[in-house]
Amino acid sequence: MQNANPIEEVGGDTPCDVPCLQKPDSPTGSPPKQASLADMMEFENCVSNLSLAHEIVMNKDFSFRQNSPPKDSLEGRISDIVHSAFWDCLQEQLSCSPPDYVHAVILLQEVKTTVLSLLLPGHVRLKAQVEEVLDLELIQQQADHGALDLQRLSGYIINTMASLCAPVRDPEIKTLRDLSDPVELLRGIFRVLGLMKTDMVNFTVQSLRPNLLQQAVQYERAKFQEILEKQPEFLDKTTVWLQVAAREEALVSAQSDLDPGTPKPRGPLSPTAALNRAYLQLLSWDPHDQNYPETVLMDRARIDALGQRLSLLVFEASVLLLTSTQCGAAVFSLQGFVGKLKQTITALLEGSHNRDFDLQGALLGLREQVLVQVKEALITQEGPVLPQDSEDVLKGQISDLAKDNNPIHTLIGERVQGYLQAMLEGGPTKKSPSVPPALRLLSAEVAELGMAFGQMVHFNRSVFGPFYAPILRKLLFPSGEAEMGEDSR
Repeated sequence: MQNANPIEEVGGDTPCDVPCLQKPDSPTGSPPKQASLADMMEFENCVSNLSLAHEIVMNKDFSFRQNSPPKDSLEGRISDIVHSAFWDCLQEQLSCSPPDYVHAVILLQEVKTTVLSLLLPGHVRLKAQVEEVLDLELIQQQADHGALDLQRLSGYIINTMASLCAPVRDPEIKTLRDLSDPVELLRGIFRVLGLMKTDMVNFTVQSLRPNLLQQAVQYERAKFQEILEKQPEFLDKTTVWLQVAAREEALVSAQSDLDPGTPKPRGPLSPTAALNRAYLQLLSWDPHDQNYPETVLMDRARIDALGQRLSLLVFEASVLLLTSTQCGAAVFSLQGFVGKLKQTITALLEGSHNRDFDLQGALLGLREQVLVQVKEALITQEGPVLPQDSEDVLKGQISDLAKDNNPIHTLIGERVQGYLQAMLEGGPTKKSPSVPPALRLLSAEVAELGMAFGQMVHFNRSVFGPFYAPILRKLLFPSGEAEMGEDSR
């Protein structure tokens, strides 16, 4: 499994231009003798299936791809040596007098099997033709008598591939037609067939995706239940995650009840509020913390990316707010000014979420660029220059964003958090909340972030709600004085 969601890619670790050289009747490996090993393999397979199904559902652009080690890695160098040795050996066999066709026949057998696997049920006539032309008994007889015409068979195979492949593979097919050396032809055929197999898998995945979307919640929930039956402790980190969120929610509730501005106590703690708080905590999760909750582990890469985007948006909104306050609305009304300023902020603060990022240095450079663009805009408008004291104040305010508990940065962060919380509380079927005025200049970006996060959370809650409910019930209502509602799901 891959990307932050490890998805096993088609082809495994074996490049697609190298056949297995194993005859169909060759014995397979012995089954595991230890029950514990079998259990581990079954558990891993269950997790892999769950992760794969989840990735297909959550990532509309999901696709398999050929997997091969990096060329500059030790694995890559060894792989290149082994593959070159294999094809060099075949070259020597075919160069003998008379030629040795033992491996070539096995290669053609694998080619035939792969081509047949690409055929659809309606390809009845084509299947019969492939069986006739690539008749292995006849090919073996021709090889035994030194009359095997690899060039003719390769030509037929390429023509068949051309009729089956997607248009994106047309350049590869054309390249194959230009090859004359039989070894290079076979090697190229295996490579392109591997690509075609991947294309077929991706086509199948996209075709099945609408059906999978309808069954995704039930499927993932059932698979996770299987995992729990094999590993009962697989909810331990999730329990700790919810404990922290429930504790914080209780603290906020207690402070709210003591606030004289609050008309009356809020009543029992809400499981939904505690769960939403837990989800929001994921956006600022320490990337080095390995205690990530199991139920959201498959989305960690996506949530981490959203958290990084959130951090950058808070800085962008803070700089835009400070700049507009000091420079006035006239400058910001200039066509293209806000967009250019946003690009500058993004470029200079990209990576600000990283621990080793020099935030202070980046802000020093940013404040100079902001003033340059403001002055250019004022000249374009033929307006008065920015007073020196306003320049100094703006420069200082931008630099101060690096300080802990900076009021502007804190305010913007609270506004974004409030928007995201409202997005979670609204549910997937309700209208999205309005973007706060302080975030108006980034309304599209904030709305996009909220939509992506909300969809992810709502799907997660639909799948794992029945697993969260008993945990939250025990945390929030240890004496059984209240019951969990449907809103916990």
